[in-house]
Amino acid sequence: MENDSEKKVGRRALLGNMSVAAVAGLAAGAATVSTPAQAQASGFTAQRHSKDAWMDELGGSHRVFIDSATLAGGANAVRYAKNIIEGHEIDYNGSSSDYALIVCFRHTSVPYAYDDAIWAKYGAIFDRSASPAPKTNPMNTASMANGQTSLADLRASGVKVVICSKATASYARAIAAATGGSAEAINAELVAGAIPESRFVAAGVLAATRSQEYRYSLLYAR
Repeated sequence: MENDSEKKVGRRALLGNMSVAAVAGLAAGAATVSTPAQAQASGFTAQRHSKDAWMDELGGSHRVFIDSATLAGGANAVRYAKNIIEGHEIDYNGSSSDYALIVCFRHTSVPYAYDDAIWAKYGAIFDRSASPAPKTNPMNTASMANGQTSLADLRASGVKVVICSKATASYARAIAAATGGSAEAINAELVAGAIPESRFVAAGVLAATRSQEYRYSLLYAR
């Protein structure tokens, strides 16, 4: 009887040890799988380009890039920028200077990057759904559409605006086709009529992706 009991105890101990070993093996296996992936991810270093260096030169301890590609999205981008800053100021007792915040106008939101003089000439092309056609940039006036703020308000808070050069050229061609003008001359006019303190980039989508390499949080405004 004593021998049988000892055998049973032995078998239980053996099974217990095997279970511990199995769990340990699984843990070791999981560590073996994840470690190379983690090392590969942490070892990536993005190539730096002088044209993107300004993103790293903005002050602040938080970084956000707000992308927009439609008129509705452009209005919401202005609203989102305001909400981020106000939320930080109210709930975190922070300041707008804590943020490196970039708003990107590209694709069909790019007209918001042009001043009132440009809108006075081409507002009917920029917003074909509006009646009557707008004669001023809607984002230059605080309204419900943009959360009772304006582009000037954002500039005062240190928000930077980037403008898609490819979309600007596309609008220049559309305007030229509608008016019989020169696409090259109209493109130069649009560039000269950009809102104050804005920056043209090669492509809005390129700036959005590069911002990720400078550790900006990416927010898309629809």
